[in-house]
Amino acid sequence: MTHSVHPVDQRLPLIQTAVLGFQHVLVMYSACIIVPLILGAALRLPKDQLTLIINADLFAAGLATLLQCAGNRFFGIKLPIMMGVTFASVTPMIAIALTPGIGLPGVYGAIIASGLFGLLFAPVMGRLMRYFPPVVTGTVLLVIGISLMRVGIDWSAGGQPTLANGGPNPDYGNPVYLAISLAQLLLILGLNRFAKGFIANIAVLLGVLVGFVIAFIRGDIVLDGIAQTPWFSTITPFAFGLPTFDAVAVISMCMVMLVTMVESTGMFLALGNMVGRPTTRERLVRGLRADGMGAVVGGVFNAFPYTSFSQNIGLITMTGVKSRYVCMAGALILIGLGLFPKLAYVVASTPQYVLGAAGMVMFGMVTLMGVRILATVDFEQSRYNLLIAATSVGIGMIPMVSPLYFHHLPQWSRVFTESGIILTVVTALILNLVFNGPTPLEEAEADAARSAVLGES
Repeated sequence: MTHSVHPVDQRLPLIQTAVLGFQHVLVMYSACIIVPLILGAALRLPKDQLTLIINADLFAAGLATLLQCAGNRFFGIKLPIMMGVTFASVTPMIAIALTPGIGLPGVYGAIIASGLFGLLFAPVMGRLMRYFPPVVTGTVLLVIGISLMRVGIDWSAGGQPTLANGGPNPDYGNPVYLAISLAQLLLILGLNRFAKGFIANIAVLLGVLVGFVIAFIRGDIVLDGIAQTPWFSTITPFAFGLPTFDAVAVISMCMVMLVTMVESTGMFLALGNMVGRPTTRERLVRGLRADGMGAVVGGVFNAFPYTSFSQNIGLITMTGVKSRYVCMAGALILIGLGLFPKLAYVVASTPQYVLGAAGMVMFGMVTLMGVRILATVDFEQSRYNLLIAATSVGIGMIPMVSPLYFHHLPQWSRVFTESGIILTVVTALILNLVFNGPTPLEEAEADAARSAVLGES
């Protein structure tokens, strides 16, 4: 008697796995290194220290991804997930690092403490699975896709409309960037329409590579400093000194971890539906424990707390490749980029407009996956579900539509108010609890199993 292998556990040929893994790395790379760049600019770190943090970030992200995808009986949800630094940690880390007497050792001590908090709190979050029915997970995934669309649009236009100093970006919306993005988009769509098999699966990568070549010919890829960049560099634990543990710093990073775990819960449940492997309570707890351990690893190696990157979910949806081994290959590439700075330098030199077309297509796919999950929700018999989804989407859109909407609130509240995803998760959770009440655990797992067919269709 033969048993078919689930797509999540499918092992593809080595070359295909490596190429598809590299495609995942390209999708997440710019978002992965932006946090160390922001932190380095805020703290005015010298170039050697900034390089150290970037390499450590890539290395730790690879380790966290391996733990999440490979998994064991205690850690890892064993789904195709790429782990990257959570943006919710940026503001608290800068505030901690700039506090006299604390600095970076205090940042890393707080990150380690928050990871240990995540490990202890994961079983509690596992019991909250019953509060995430399809009306919640579908709404969250919808807003994730909408929020990411802004990123893809900015990429295709050449980056952010404003520079780091607050002035306007004169190159934003450059017609050449838009034309290149359009050409890449047509190539990606054409490959998906006319190519088959492996070529269709790497359509995004091929589109990015074509854009990279065009950017190189135009002179937009600057490699002036590559000669001074070493080929190999070790990642030394506690390079900035032994961690210190300040009570206020620890509490603030534990709040970040709590926010990350709420976001990850919605992400895990939605991704489980998409790939046809429903997220049970046990799997959810293992995934959240991996988030906590990722933060511990990040703190030890001078990096950051880590969470699943939603942009890579769009790539899974687009290619239809659900194998977690592809993401494990991406994890090994991240580790290699962290250990071989010359390679990381080349990848980091990719202009943002090269990624724009791929971003818009993939993030649109994430949005429509949220729509598909919501299509399983009963809106006819229960008007409450319509109210829950509509209100949650409206509140989640606030930071995207009006960035200054909450600017009079206290600084600490920005961890919550600057993320449309977090606002959506919290709003949908509360409204679902008020109007529908908690779903029995058995029914919640049955809902996940029924909606898992979305990942197979």
